[in-house]
Amino acid sequence: MSSNFPLNHPQLCNLASDFPTPFYLYDEQAIRDNMKRFTKAFSIFPVFREYFAVKACPNPYILKILAEEGCGADCSSLPELMLADMAEIKGNHVMFTSNETPAAEYKFAAGLKNIINLDDITHIEFLKNALGGELPETICFRYNPGNLKQGCNNIIGKPEEAKYGLTREQILEAYKICKAEGVKHFGLHTMVASNELNPDFFVDTAKLLFELCAEIKEKCGVRIEFVDLGGGIGIPYKPDQKAINYDEVAKGIRAEYDRVVVPAGLDPLEIYWECGRPITGPYGWLITKAIHEKHIYREYIAVDSCMADLMRPGMYGAYHEVTVSGKENAPRDHVYDVVGSLCENCDKFAVQRQLPKIDMGDYVIIHDAGAHGRAMGFNYNGKLRCGEVLMRPDGTFKEIRRKETVDDLFATLDLDGVKDFK
Repeated sequence: MSSNFPLNHPQLCNLASDFPTPFYLYDEQAIRDNMKRFTKAFSIFPVFREYFAVKACPNPYILKILAEEGCGADCSSLPELMLADMAEIKGNHVMFTSNETPAAEYKFAAGLKNIINLDDITHIEFLKNALGGELPETICFRYNPGNLKQGCNNIIGKPEEAKYGLTREQILEAYKICKAEGVKHFGLHTMVASNELNPDFFVDTAKLLFELCAEIKEKCGVRIEFVDLGGGIGIPYKPDQKAINYDEVAKGIRAEYDRVVVPAGLDPLEIYWECGRPITGPYGWLITKAIHEKHIYREYIAVDSCMADLMRPGMYGAYHEVTVSGKENAPRDHVYDVVGSLCENCDKFAVQRQLPKIDMGDYVIIHDAGAHGRAMGFNYNGKLRCGEVLMRPDGTFKEIRRKETVDDLFATLDLDGVKDFK
């Protein structure tokens, strides 16, 4: 568990009386403090910016907090671009990372002067046509290193099996094409990790990109002005895991910068990240309540949330620490599967987990849920997704997303027409 829950038991009971479970809780001050640590670590580069991965926590209140701490936004869809704009993240502080993108979304991003990060060499012509025959002044390309990048974990998988990015040969050709088309500013991007806790992995990724920048300059006559290292920095979901040391990663990357970038005449080279999980993940919790118990071949505790609110454990077998409010110091002398009400047997927040005795009405806290939590919710079984609450630095609370209602779920249905349907 990578952070302590900020409320004691009476405080949580009071909060749940105003915002009935289930709901997500975020700690604004902890997010701000963490972002300051992240920025300070990478300030050893001439120019640094974190482009927060909007997909991790797509709420404009969270985005505004991060924008105030100097963050940009990494977006991959029209609604994400719109959320960034609502949060006053503008222009080249938005990276639009293309992934089989419709033409209308390219036009929207270009209209906002966002950086467009292309995912394939064929997208050059597609983008040009979408924009009426002219490319933007700035273009970035996503590089897929294939088997040149080893040690990737199984969340993203092997680069050569991924649908993303250009090969090395395509990258070189793509920059030549764009230079001939009059593009003036160039970036290079890759994303080859997810929830990785080995700091050396990120240093090796930077080395790979820096060396490619030098090759692009030599073979294409193109100076790369910024490198986006992607994301993938993990968080210690399990109690025995160690958090990534931002300073250690930054210093390792800086050594490669001095070894490769400076001699190649590419200094100053702007360094970007597009992390999501390490920025908000440890500072969000899913709050739910025990409502049923079941005693068959195993002992089960059922809560009023389900996989529709947090799908990572069911989808990936991911571990999230679970605690019981008011029983933090009680003996963990019971073994439970903690489950939800979805009609899927994988709807389990914890499997054979040692926990204190859980009584009906106890508040169950699922930790490290501030990224890829509410964002990955869904409506299977007609489940209504929970809301989100922000704890402000002054100790007050604000609902930043209300719970879904049945009316929300039925909003796209023609309920009047169905009555006359034969």
